[in-house]
Amino acid sequence: MNSSLDHAAWEERWHPLREEWVIIAAHRQHRPWIGAMVEAQGKELPSYLPDCYLCPGNLRVGGARNPAYTTSYVFENDHPCVGMHAPASIAVSPPYRSQPAHGFARVICYSPQHNLTMAEMSLSAIENIARVWQQQTQDLGNRPTVRHVLCFENKGEIVGVSNPHPHGQVYATNFVFKTIGDELAASQRYSNETGHTLFHDIIEAEQKDGRRLLYEDEYVIAFIPYFARYAYEIYLAPKRRVPHIHSLNDSEIVSLAQALKQITVRYDNLWQMSFPYVMSLHQAPIDGADYRAYHFFIAFHPPLRRPNVQKFLAGPEIGGGNFVSDTLPEAKAAELQAVSTIHYRAKETRV
Repeated sequence: MNSSLDHAAWEERWHPLREEWVIIAAHRQHRPWIGAMVEAQGKELPSYLPDCYLCPGNLRVGGARNPAYTTSYVFENDHPCVGMHAPASIAVSPPYRSQPAHGFARVICYSPQHNLTMAEMSLSAIENIARVWQQQTQDLGNRPTVRHVLCFENKGEIVGVSNPHPHGQVYATNFVFKTIGDELAASQRYSNETGHTLFHDIIEAEQKDGRRLLYEDEYVIAFIPYFARYAYEIYLAPKRRVPHIHSLNDSEIVSLAQALKQITVRYDNLWQMSFPYVMSLHQAPIDGADYRAYHFFIAFHPPLRRPNVQKFLAGPEIGGGNFVSDTLPEAKAAELQAVSTIHYRAKETRV
């Protein structure tokens, strides 16, 4: 889409969850580009690969064999980034500090089919994934050493995924990841200053504006936020404030699955490709403290800003510390609103 919206320039928008300014320079979207390009995936994947360490019945890199699973399957990561047997911290001199990175790392295989992404799954299969997120959050959150549970998915070669088999991961750690800590602090400050819940006010602002909404029903809402940093960044949240996904009821999980389906289908339909993204569940710590100011949501961060062109972090972001968006959230929302919610490859419902 090349509308007048794309030409908005030189504006800063406040990101209340990160408490920082995002620079909007949407006119840069159409500047000449002869830099690096992302090649679209050119080959169809089979439903099963004998050498895929995530497919049913196959041997994994750690030596264990997967069962012949038929829905989703969870196992302990063979190459975890945290572990319960982390070595004691090495003594260092100030100003340096060190501490063990204790925790659990698990892999969630979404489907036994190697070539099936969330966008082409049935609603019941997506509901099942959401319930696995609930189960994993509750199970790992009950471990005495765990302070926080992070569920996420890396989709697409461009974001560094090591295996295209549909899967996500769970990190349950003795520390809280920085983004969550920043959001907690911002939410608490906002509550102290206004008496309101920050994310509830974000939802109300998006509902009043309406231009960036992508899905809404009785229980959940999805939108490109006013302060989006990435071109097609989407927030999906329950309307009821809960700090963790396991607090959602059955009706909310069904709505969450419907929204996940629509979001991922819109992504794929935009350029008729399997759309890459990093998806993460933003949950409060699970250490028993009071987190009433925090509102659970799911964030999608796609790396592409136009077909085959990646959003690179460069001088302003890395050197200057301020994110520069080359696109306008309203224009990108309009593009996604314009595409169908029926997958472009859909011939029949898949499982």
